[in-house]
Amino acid sequence: MASRSSVLPTSKILMDPNNSFGESERLTTLARQLRLYKPPPTFDQTDDEEQRVEESGGKVVSQVGFVESATPIASRPETFKPKRAAVLICLFEGGAGDLRVILTKRSSKLSTHSGEVSLPGGKAEEGDADDAETATREANEEIGLSPSLVNVVTVLEPFLSKHLLRVIPVIGILSNRNAFNPAPNADEVEAVFDAPLEMFIQDENRSEEEREWMGEKYLIHHFDYKTEGKKYVIWGLTAGILIRAASVVYQRPPAFLEQNPKFKVPRVVDKDTVMR
Repeated sequence: MASRSSVLPTSKILMDPNNSFGESERLTTLARQLRLYKPPPTFDQTDDEEQRVEESGGKVVSQVGFVESATPIASRPETFKPKRAAVLICLFEGGAGDLRVILTKRSSKLSTHSGEVSLPGGKAEEGDADDAETATREANEEIGLSPSLVNVVTVLEPFLSKHLLRVIPVIGILSNRNAFNPAPNADEVEAVFDAPLEMFIQDENRSEEEREWMGEKYLIHHFDYKTEGKKYVIWGLTAGILIRAASVVYQRPPAFLEQNPKFKVPRVVDKDTVMR
């Protein structure tokens, strides 16, 4: 796999100044704001060391996920060289003028993480030009969201999953929600729905669970959400990514404590390196 930067200087979608957001002044302003966002520096994967990091079928679902720069584990690139994945945070303007994000519920037939809420995304493949292509390709495969409908505007800093998979959140804007007709891959996705992005920095409908790993305490956040008569719980890595995305978009911190643990660099990063 080719080494990539978390910034997307080669992405035509990202850099094209002619990207259209219809008549929405809010989406146009948001795109300009997000294009100025610069994630903290990180360390790229190299090709000379094969890592055996496995995540659920190549998809990005995890009970735990933390901002990489907040942990000392990434400060030693000679030791820590994880595999890479990307997820798509696809935003659009709802009927009430609010910003909403597209989410999926995994198929209940899957052997792992069945029925859990996630963002469209998965592991990078050899032919992917950058993280934006990984995220939009996966979204197309999972829910039929054509990359041509999504204007990628920025990427956030990497997150670490419980298997120490490096997950890059890619923010894209869907200017015409009516042009997207969800076509979920039945083998992977049971439902496609959307939720208000601002919910993830508010304290309503949120609960937290304290856990401990290697002597360090941390919090896992759960958001309860109901739409069209169905109830969803958004938590773990997906919740962590959306908390950060909402903080960046609305330019304010969450109304609650995030509390990440202080990682220690494991001697070996493999499929058994998990947080419990």
